[in-house]
Amino acid sequence: MSQQATEQAHGHYIGGEWTTGDGPTFESENPATGEPLATFQRGTAADVDAALEAAESAFVEWRDKSYIDRAEHLWDIYHELRDRHEELGEIVTKECGKEISEGKADVTEAWHMVEWAAGNARHPHGDVVPSEVAGKDSYMRRKPRGVVGCITPWNFPVAIPFWHMAIALVEGNTVVWKPAEQTPWCGQIVAEMFEDAGIPDGVFNMVQGFGDAGAAITDDERVDTVLFTGSAEVGHEIADKVGGEPGKLAACEMGGKNGIVITEHADMDTAIHAAIMSSFKTTGQRCVSSERLIVHEDVYDEFKARFVDIAENVAVGDPLAEDTFMGPAIEADHVEKIRSYNDLAREEGANVLVDRFELEDSEIPDGHENGHWVGPFVYEIEYDPDLRCLNEECFGPHVALLEYSGDIERAVEMHNATPYGLAGAIISEDYRQLNYFRDHAEVGLAYANLPCIGAEVQLPFGGVKKSGNGYPSAREAIEAVTERTAWTMNNAEEIKMAQGLSADIKISED
Repeated sequence: MSQQATEQAHGHYIGGEWTTGDGPTFESENPATGEPLATFQRGTAADVDAALEAAESAFVEWRDKSYIDRAEHLWDIYHELRDRHEELGEIVTKECGKEISEGKADVTEAWHMVEWAAGNARHPHGDVVPSEVAGKDSYMRRKPRGVVGCITPWNFPVAIPFWHMAIALVEGNTVVWKPAEQTPWCGQIVAEMFEDAGIPDGVFNMVQGFGDAGAAITDDERVDTVLFTGSAEVGHEIADKVGGEPGKLAACEMGGKNGIVITEHADMDTAIHAAIMSSFKTTGQRCVSSERLIVHEDVYDEFKARFVDIAENVAVGDPLAEDTFMGPAIEADHVEKIRSYNDLAREEGANVLVDRFELEDSEIPDGHENGHWVGPFVYEIEYDPDLRCLNEECFGPHVALLEYSGDIERAVEMHNATPYGLAGAIISEDYRQLNYFRDHAEVGLAYANLPCIGAEVQLPFGGVKKSGNGYPSAREAIEAVTERTAWTMNNAEEIKMAQGLSADIKISED
């Protein structure tokens, strides 16, 4: 599929074939202009059933291939991602609205994940575990679980699918994937890459569509593992359903109400830089974006003045332009969600410092009047752990400044007082404060003197509490898509048991 919009309705990739199915169509939209990009078939229960049947049928043959043979297909996709970096990065920006360096980074992150997963195929697997009994060998081996259902979000439409699928496939599972309905064009291209790589029929399957198609995947008994990245509400619903099905597993990475602690020992240049990046990159539409800045009273006034000055002037504009820092929100409904949280903060007593929610006409690029534009919204508010605006994720450029007094223990207490626990950062030149945050912050991703955004594929990625269970990352994702088998073999001529258990067979004399 080229970079040009097309009137052709693109379908699903099922069992090695492109199929249009019987569902209605929907359009992909450029959030910066409101213009349609392409038309896609909406997946039905019948399409999902066909995809799951294909994946189930292909599993045994795919499982029986070697790691290296399975990885070879991923290496072909790795090279295509690199070769099409510029092109695909621009498509990411056109379809999800994040500025062009982020669009390209999305593709880079995808090939990094493929590189890790495919390279891992040649690394040692399993463990030799000592036995109590000298004549026994004990091993821990992994086996693929079977059919993996992947449900991925729009904000990283190329990277996150490969976080899910690259590992699942190399480990020997088959996949049924539903891309986000906001970014089906990116999904189409990823599916074309799998087809070009010659992956066996049924090993990889894609069904376009909305939440009903995703639910049909996650609820089906043929799915052994669900890999989900998205909102907490949907993720918890999936986890609740899957938790009641013996043997089935859900690995869900969800949202956050992430915070940055700026202590009295912070370097202020670092603090401002990290806070601006964390609050406004991707227009605040990252699960790791920061919506709470917790600032010590000794540096609060300086931090507030400098942060507000930049927030009032940060460049919002055409995401394809090199001088843009923030692009649009993803869609009209999300603009209204951001508006509602800005209004909520006011209702709960916020002192609004920056309100660029409705941008000036001069700030909106020519030809982009129908885009979904929002700007930074910054407020200060007296800390109360029960405020909804400090506990509920907005998923936009909506940022609270909170002043604290006292020691690092108080700052971390405030930081932890949300139902979420995904990402957080501390800015300080005092290593004791850094280490206290490291050891006591209730997060899966912790950063020191850095923004609390950014992920490297070889590191764990995932949260705690309402943010998820920490599976969606390199080594940890392997846990979600494989079963462990403890294998013990006796090399001696006699059976001898551990723990001093008698192996003698005793019979009655009668």
